[in-house]
Amino acid sequence: MFIFRCLTKLKKIGSRLLKAKRLLAIFLVSLAIQFAILPAWTQQPVIIKTLIRADEAQQLQPLVKEFNQQHPDIKFQILEAPSDSNQVEDLYTSSFLLGNSPYDVVYMDIVWTPKFAAAGWLRDLSDRLSPEEAEKYLEGDIAGGMYQDRLYRLPFRSDAGMLYYRQDLLDKAGYEPPETFGELLEISQDLQQQGLADWGYVWQGKQYEGLAAMFVEILQGSGGFWVEPDTLEVGLDRPAAIKAVEFLRTAIASKISPPGVTTYAEEETRRLFQNGRAVFLRNWPYVYSLALDSPIAGKYNIKPMVHAVGETSGATLGGWGLGIAKSSKHPDAAWEVIKFLSSEDSQRKFILETGFVPSRIDLFNDPKIIAKYDYYPKLLEVVQSSALRPPIPQYAQASDILQRYLSAAITGSMTPEQAMKTAANETRNLLKR
Repeated sequence: MFIFRCLTKLKKIGSRLLKAKRLLAIFLVSLAIQFAILPAWTQQPVIIKTLIRADEAQQLQPLVKEFNQQHPDIKFQILEAPSDSNQVEDLYTSSFLLGNSPYDVVYMDIVWTPKFAAAGWLRDLSDRLSPEEAEKYLEGDIAGGMYQDRLYRLPFRSDAGMLYYRQDLLDKAGYEPPETFGELLEISQDLQQQGLADWGYVWQGKQYEGLAAMFVEILQGSGGFWVEPDTLEVGLDRPAAIKAVEFLRTAIASKISPPGVTTYAEEETRRLFQNGRAVFLRNWPYVYSLALDSPIAGKYNIKPMVHAVGETSGATLGGWGLGIAKSSKHPDAAWEVIKFLSSEDSQRKFILETGFVPSRIDLFNDPKIIAKYDYYPKLLEVVQSSALRPPIPQYAQASDILQRYLSAAITGSMTPEQAMKTAANETRNLLKR
């Protein structure tokens, strides 16, 4: 009887062990499915987001589609922003200040870089770009992405101010294109007196960022400077800066520039030039292709901005580039997006579609681009004489100061000396704070 009971217990124990083995096997299979098989079925791509103005976001969609096809483990998304660049900057700033930014890639105007980098909102890209690769970009564009000798922005497309001139009118009157401020004023006045044009020289005189951008070229061409970024020395009240303002005042007072120029932005000046009413125009590269379909088609040319005798030309550098948000949880995936967009192939496709200015040097002489835009080799000469707006974190406030007092000087409510002295003092106080 005792032996029978023992056998029965052993049988039950064996049955339980068998069940336990089966349960353990099922559990192990479950773990294998959970950690090995299911991820292969359910793994989602890393999502990388950026914020771009709606018009350019649409132009970039073909590249977005191509990137996503080539990188199935990354999904690149562009969130569309308002067309006003200042509003885009505010949206980025707000998201960074709140500390929960949804953006991984930061699409930046060149003048935002120092502010964003100084605030600690961007990742340092210096170790991601080799010196050999950096040399393939315009030197000014790389410099525009630096802050305190570190790289925070890789250029995507460039921009630079330049002088447009009526080649046909200069040929008719026997003039070569001007090199100095004095020559520009002299030629303008002569052609106006001959009745060949209503105005000699049109430029952006409205109180906005375009006024500051335009003035940087006149300032450099006069041998002056705005703010020295390394020492924070301010040069707005120096003789060269005052002479730069006097050149603009002379153009208005002598009726070489129209009285309304103090209210003009890019488009107002473009229309005057395109309609054949002005000899010279200061503007950006976008005007060239638009003017090809105008009454002056085939009659104009471009060159670097004029300057004072003994000084050098300056072309205010603009353009947009790409950085990585410090808050991004996927910096390596974000870098893959940046490498793709800034590559030679992507830039070529984008430039052919839009007519913007590349940031890669070789593309200015690329056969496909020249076949469509034959003026790009000339454009290279202009953008290589670039002048940077001060790369300081307080740039927006410094620009506002300059705009206000420069506007007061060119409209005659203050003398150039008074305006520039006040602007310089307010800028120094800003930088001390």
